[in-house]
Amino acid sequence: MSTETASAFAPVAEQLDLITKGAAEIIPPAAASAADALAARLEDSRKTGVPLRIKAGFDPTAPDLHLGHTVLMRKLKHFQQLGHTVIFLIGDSTALIGDPTGKNVTRKPLTREEIDANAETYKEQVFKILDKDKTEVRYNSEWLDKLGYAGMVKLAAKFTVSQMLEREDFHKRFQDEQPIHVHELLYPMAQGYDSVALECDVELGGTDQKFNLMRGRDLQRDAGQKPQIILMTPILEGLDGVQKMSKSLGNAIGIKEPPTEMYGKLMSINDELMWKYWTFLTDLPQSQIDAMRASVAEGKLHPMQAKKDLAHSITADFHSKAEADAAAESWATQFQQKGVTEDVPEVTVSLSSEGLPAADGSGLRIAKLLQLAGLAASAGEATRKLAENAVSINGDKFTGKTLTQEELGKTPTLRLGKKAVRVNWAA
Repeated sequence: MSTETASAFAPVAEQLDLITKGAAEIIPPAAASAADALAARLEDSRKTGVPLRIKAGFDPTAPDLHLGHTVLMRKLKHFQQLGHTVIFLIGDSTALIGDPTGKNVTRKPLTREEIDANAETYKEQVFKILDKDKTEVRYNSEWLDKLGYAGMVKLAAKFTVSQMLEREDFHKRFQDEQPIHVHELLYPMAQGYDSVALECDVELGGTDQKFNLMRGRDLQRDAGQKPQIILMTPILEGLDGVQKMSKSLGNAIGIKEPPTEMYGKLMSINDELMWKYWTFLTDLPQSQIDAMRASVAEGKLHPMQAKKDLAHSITADFHSKAEADAAAESWATQFQQKGVTEDVPEVTVSLSSEGLPAADGSGLRIAKLLQLAGLAASAGEATRKLAENAVSINGDKFTGKTLTQEELGKTPTLRLGKKAVRVNWAA
């Protein structure tokens, strides 16, 4: 393990500003508050000059990563930027089990060949974020495959079945009388043993990983090690702003997507989601993000510009500045061709307005919405304009009758002829 002088580490407060941004929960190794515990660990590192060991594990269950996967990788990068040792752990052995977190059924097992092929693509993609020369890449087959039968029995003996059933998804399946296979119960134990083998100071994971992450603390304590600090990040919503980012749901942005597609998808997100993406998908400290958000609230910075800066920053991270510049120019040309202007007036429309929700529950009546937004004198006139193909919503022509609020977005832009407004929803 390499060491650095204490002066090589930034002040603890400065480190915390970057490390804790976007953290959903931090679990300390003692009864102290989370912030105090992490600060104490950082201060010890600063005094001794010994970097902390930080790890995040990724099971190579699919060949391609999307931006949701990069939240933890970027948090690793933040520790790396601050001089700590980061471990990119490839769960090639745990992938044989498949972590059922968030699933109500057993995952389909992968072959070792599929896992190895996926692992190679992970290594290629992760170094778009992490510094290859400063990253410790490990495979948990290094120690898990060596445990053998006796070692696995010894590991399993440290936990009870009732303890495993405390895990939410296992508990739900047990209550619903759905099968829980014995090998699935081994997953939290195996992940916990990773922390012992790597002697981790901090483990990163999503909030859905809390049960597994806690097992690492249990096993480290049992092994006489100082229990790791756990830093969890929320699950990132996809383009719809509602559900977890997932390729199967069609709301994901792959990190290997062409720059124009990546930039365009980022520009399609709503304003509220934009701030989450600034927090979880960029390296900007939270204090600077908060200042930017305040500027938007005060009218000093247009939210469209903030979103353009976000799209450019993320696209440049995974491609290059020149490609991000070209993607921004291409998007601007397309945006202008659709006839959507950035500086359109804003109006507020109540979702409970009489006649707005469709009687059949299919969504909001667009003709009524156009009237309430001041673009048409009456719903009848708006209906005629819809039939004449004179209405655009978010830059696309629309001739139907209803759309859900989710389909419209949080701040939809409506255009009828040459008039356009941006709608803000009220309850």
